[in-house]
Amino acid sequence: MDRQYVSIFQVAAVYVGTVIGAGFATGKEIYEFFTQYGLYGLLGILLSGFIFIRIGRKIMIVALHRNIKNYMEFNDWLFGKRISFLVNIVFMGMLFGVTGVMMSGVGGLFEEQLGFSKIGGMIFTTFLSVVVMSWGTKGLLSINTFVVPAMIIFNLILMFASLFHMNPIQNLLTIPDEVSWKMVLSPFSYTAFNLALTQAVLVPLAAEIKDENIIRKGANLGGFILSVVLVSSHISLSSIPGIEQINIPTAYIMKQIAPFLYGLYLFIIFGEIFSTLIGNAFGLERQLKKATELPSWSLYVRIFAISLMIGQIEYGPLISILYPIFGYISLTFLLLISVKK
Repeated sequence: MDRQYVSIFQVAAVYVGTVIGAGFATGKEIYEFFTQYGLYGLLGILLSGFIFIRIGRKIMIVALHRNIKNYMEFNDWLFGKRISFLVNIVFMGMLFGVTGVMMSGVGGLFEEQLGFSKIGGMIFTTFLSVVVMSWGTKGLLSINTFVVPAMIIFNLILMFASLFHMNPIQNLLTIPDEVSWKMVLSPFSYTAFNLALTQAVLVPLAAEIKDENIIRKGANLGGFILSVVLVSSHISLSSIPGIEQINIPTAYIMKQIAPFLYGLYLFIIFGEIFSTLIGNAFGLERQLKKATELPSWSLYVRIFAISLMIGQIEYGPLISILYPIFGYISLTFLLLISVKK
């Protein structure tokens, strides 16, 4: 295969793999932002896909043209140096928060679905993360190149199985009685939150790729894949009433519809969460290294220690409370990057 096509797919895979984390993989995040709103949720997903393509591409092209190496330098360009100091502190706190959510999601997966110890699952994942991150960017690219295609295939399987066995059409076409401000803001807060955090990976990735054509096509492909996966997950989540009560709804649906794929699907969910965990750790390490000049291994120990502490909090409440708050905080980022030339 042409090396350029491989590079385009790798950029797309890292983009998708960084956005898709514990909340996305388990379905909890998609329910929170979209599925509970029925038909309006589907329209919100289509709008989100457009934003992912347009803004993800813009972030990487700006980083390339202005030789920006990390997300703090990017925020200096976007907000100005005075304001960006505060913005970067907030974003770093969000990155740590989301990395903690990934840990909690892994713990929930081991505890709820596999019957293992939550802390044991998190420690195992930490060890695996340190091993992979010792390979640097190559480790990040390798994990996402495997996980993303597997995730797409299984989400499509789950969607078609839901359509065949559960008939989710009625829930998909449901129109809420009232249009709330939260519903209207959902596609914007969702993409703002994800893009604000994804820049921690997209900016250094663009600096290393150094080819605008590959970056453009990779961002376009990544945004399109995110749209497809969002729609397929939304359809699956609409198939079973009361799904909001379950911590890992996608695994629950797979167990109901196709139990013979259940074990393999849990492995894919783990891979999705893991890819975002190491993506966030990669972004944090790059930035902290610039600020502290500590060696990478020392920074990773600190990053994962803080993540383990946050991960002790119950996964469901973390998603329901932190993610919407982070989304509203990030709306300014989305607005500025949309209008600034």
